[in-house]
Amino acid sequence: MAITFYDLSARNGARFSPFGWRARMALAHKGLEAGATVEHVRFGEKDKLEFSGQKLVPVLRDDDTVVCDSWDIACYLEDKYADRPSLFGGESGRGAAMFVNEWTNRAINPLVAGLIVHDVYLACDERDKPYFKESREARFGRSLEEIQEGREERLPDLHKALAPARAVIEKQPFIGGTGPSYADYALFGTLMWARISSPFELLPENDPLWSWRERLLDAHDGAARKENPCADAA
Repeated sequence: MAITFYDLSARNGARFSPFGWRARMALAHKGLEAGATVEHVRFGEKDKLEFSGQKLVPVLRDDDTVVCDSWDIACYLEDKYADRPSLFGGESGRGAAMFVNEWTNRAINPLVAGLIVHDVYLACDERDKPYFKESREARFGRSLEEIQEGREERLPDLHKALAPARAVIEKQPFIGGTGPSYADYALFGTLMWARISSPFELLPENDPLWSWRERLLDAHDGAARKENPCADAA
């Protein structure tokens, strides 16, 4: 076994991709993260991914097998390393985790992006800032400063959107039940994106999701808590 994990890198080497965090937590869940070789990839270093036939991180290379996309990486790890702790708890759990994955992609990520996009720009390596600014402003149709402006007033929209996850955590420690599963990592990855990139706190301490996030920060020997935020997010 020789795993190399290609992950998005900020200016100080911090790994801040929400999708990278999903896959990284999946590796940690399987007991494989500590032994994996990490290849940091900046926005401007997509040539490092040419071997994968596409240009997006995360990418997992396991000996001669190459897997792209965080969901596909999780499914690969589950099937290839079936003797290690399960990410899904069976096929029905895999289906439920896919729902959380897509819900996060479509309902939560856009809201979070609008709250932290200029902070993410500041977290980028200096060489990547022109690309990030141009591509995100084209996507949103406004300047990064304008997108992020007034975020305090828009934060309740995120809290409302998180209501389904909050309702689950009020009844059990993790979305996956008594222990974390990939369903947890799908949402947690987005909150790690904000934690690493931005000083803007998304959750109040009295929110059950705050305690849930704390439990996941400590999971797997504190793999997530050990990642230092970018300087502006500290």
